Amino acid sequence: MNKPKAAYIHIPFCSHICYYCDFAKVFLEGQPVDDYLDALIEEFRSYHITSLKTLYIGGGTPSVLEPEQMKKLLSALTENLDLSDLSEFTVEANPGDLSEEMVEVLANSPVNRVSLGVQTFNNKLLKKIGRVHTEAQVYESIEKLRANGFDNITIDLIYALPGQTMEMVIEDLDKLLALNLPHVALYSLILEDHTIFMNRQRRGILRLPNEDKNADMYEYIIKRLTENGYEHYEVSNFGKPGYESQHNLTYWDNAEYYGVGAGASGYLDGVRYKNHGPVHHYIEEKNKRVHEEFLTSKEQIEEEMFLGLRKKSGVSVAEFEQRFGIDFDKLYGKVVEEYISRGLLKENREIIQLTDKGFELGNEVFAEFLLDDDFLI
Repeated sequence: MNKPKAAYIHIPFCSHICYYCDFAKVFLEGQPVDDYLDALIEEFRSYHITSLKTLYIGGGTPSVLEPEQMKKLLSALTENLDLSDLSEFTVEANPGDLSEEMVEVLANSPVNRVSLGVQTFNNKLLKKIGRVHTEAQVYESIEKLRANGFDNITIDLIYALPGQTMEMVIEDLDKLLALNLPHVALYSLILEDHTIFMNRQRRGILRLPNEDKNADMYEYIIKRLTENGYEHYEVSNFGKPGYESQHNLTYWDNAEYYGVGAGASGYLDGVRYKNHGPVHHYIEEKNKRVHEEFLTSKEQIEEEMFLGLRKKSGVSVAEFEQRFGIDFDKLYGKVVEEYISRGLLKENREIIQLTDKGFELGNEVFAEFLLDDDFLI
């Protein structure tokens, strides 16, 4: 078996909880951080990984670790790796947490990409969504990173936030473009269960832009970024040539990867798995996995389609048929014809790709590639 070439490492600790977040996370205060790192490193070593193309430390908030803790983690993750194979090593950070000492630790390691959780440059909106950093701290963080040799910096922004207007989106884009960063991910706010925002929505006290405004914002973002040299290579991601997120492309290519840490998900040997979420359970349990699911042929095909269609490059019919040994046209020919006629898929029968309009209505299109329950190859 070919071993996966990507690994995701989860740091679940946060100094605060954002109102929209449903990721596996806990307040940092009072947590057994050192014990957690020991358990995480032990799990990573259990896979005997010697070669990776991409390594990604996400959260939670990895940058809330102490610099010495981060140094220990980075050292342990890379001590047995062939670094000549490692082309992208990303660490997520919050602008308010990125101290000089932390940036120094990152700069003196194989880390070559930093992802900043900015969400918006508007200080009032930042408070509204539960963020504790400021616009000024975004600029300070980017300045520190650049001064320490980082040029591969990406930021996340969210649009369709409570009370956000089109003018605010335009202002965010102006400020983003002025920074001349090589990559940005722009997500529409999604209300998830067990979040403060979902609770407010259920109580009828959350004011969000309507669907039309949301669509207008998305169209404006695409137009503005593509005009300024960014490739819209995935539904929510934009990169300058050569700066696409190699790690995230692993997910969208439906390739296997290691998932390490509390609440982390992975995909190995045809099995999608999830680790124990509560930090204490994760530390104490010898078997870190709480759930494993062997994907059926039906599930593998569906994932191939809805993950592949997220990418601008789409799904290659020839590669699909080679992977699954099935006639694509017999399976999906009618669906493809219908959505080409509706302007949601491009007129190309060899590579199935969404149009710009298709990107906007992605979930509607993805649903059409689900197979009947009794499907068998």
